[in-house]
Amino acid sequence: MMRAITSVEINPLFADRRSPRSFDEAHLIAPEDLLAILEAARWAPSSNNMQPWRYLVGVRGDEVFDGLLQTLVPFNQAWSFRASALILVTACTTRPDGKPYAGFEYDCGLSVAQLTLEAQSRGFITHQMGGFDKTKAVQTFELGEELIPLVVVAIGKQGPLDQLDDEMSVRESAPRVRKELSDIVLRGLPN
Repeated sequence: MMRAITSVEINPLFADRRSPRSFDEAHLIAPEDLLAILEAARWAPSSNNMQPWRYLVGVRGDEVFDGLLQTLVPFNQAWSFRASALILVTACTTRPDGKPYAGFEYDCGLSVAQLTLEAQSRGFITHQMGGFDKTKAVQTFELGEELIPLVVVAIGKQGPLDQLDDEMSVRESAPRVRKELSDIVLRGLPN
């Protein structure tokens, strides 16, 4: 695995994190690992402690996993079926008083970030996918109007690169790149 090239040294948890597609189809995630990953997500920061995230969790072979797999676009189905778990992240878009909650996406993003980093710290890989049919997810899992689907996260162990087609293999082995700090810090970048 290629470590990110950074301007200063950062924690390996961040520098080593990738979003690979080559999952080990033989790996089964232990319930205690999955519970810890979800627990880390639960303890994410949240504006006014609203905690708008709601997760639907499937492990390979169960009904939730199979249902989530069917909501994915074909490109994502082609590799994610090997993941140990698929998680649909949904969000409550209203406050308890019924008023709109403008910060739900930000809070859910923080929760998924903590989920991702806990998985990484336990030797798992994750890949977040926006490529899925949200309407189909709502119908498949009979989600109420108060919940909207945001993203599907695949979790598992790294598998061999040669299981991917040529296009995905090239993407998987490419160096990690990001915009320069000077491109994203508009003011106040330390020298």
